[in-house]
Amino acid sequence: SSDLRIAPSIHAAWQTLPAVVNISTTQTVERGAGPARPQFPPGSPFEEFFKDFFDRQQPNNNGKQAPRKATSLGSGFVIDASGIIVTNNHVVEGAETITITLHDDTQFAGTVLGTDESTDLAVVKIDPGELQLVATKWADSEKARVGDWIVAIGNPFGLGSTVTAGIISAKARDIRSGPYDSFIQTDASINRGNSGGPSFDIEGRVVGVNTAIFSPSGGSVGIGFAIPSNMAKNIVDQLSTRGEVRRGFLGTRIMPVGIDEAEEI
Repeated sequence: SSDLRIAPSIHAAWQTLPAVVNISTTQTVERGAGPARPQFPPGSPFEEFFKDFFDRQQPNNNGKQAPRKATSLGSGFVIDASGIIVTNNHVVEGAETITITLHDDTQFAGTVLGTDESTDLAVVKIDPGELQLVATKWADSEKARVGDWIVAIGNPFGLGSTVTAGIISAKARDIRSGPYDSFIQTDASINRGNSGGPSFDIEGRVVGVNTAIFSPSGGSVGIGFAIPSNMAKNIVDQLSTRGEVRRGFLGTRIMPVGIDEAEEI
């Protein structure tokens, strides 16, 4: 079967690599009160050493240490040549600055168009100017089968664009991360920094958005999870056009039925 050949996956990786971006963010993190100062006997040789250390950790007037700048790294992919980029919500959440780095190391400032915490998706916009961006296309995740080859591309541990290959290990996985869990499970290597990157099918179409891993060690153990493309496409379309997700609801309310309520019924 042609589905078992890896050659199409390699070809698809080369075609889609320019569409995958690295995302770095900075944010201000508030810190609590400084660490407790240990007590030493008068004249102890450690007293002067620890005094210098704790003097550098002095809290401000509010009793807290001065805030610090934190940075984070993730991945994303271009879904529209005008500069629309898909990533995870947790990659850009709380970010004060967002820097998008393309495959050729060209950098742009990114602006968040919208986020959806429930599905952990976000849409970021850049202005590419005269640069012609390479955009990806969505696959139909309903047609994806367990055992199909996929290629994951992302920014693991800040190394830059990295390609890994594997198969779809399972579908509709509920890992209890949110109310809409229905993840694609894959054994393609996904590590920290891969979040928000795409998983491509052998035709080079996005079948999932890499989001989470199961790992006692913090590195890939062959159990990664991606948001199915059919779910992601719907959310991304809404975030791109109106900056939020609107979901339907039933006009009913569930409540416990006691003896009094039962008698009235």
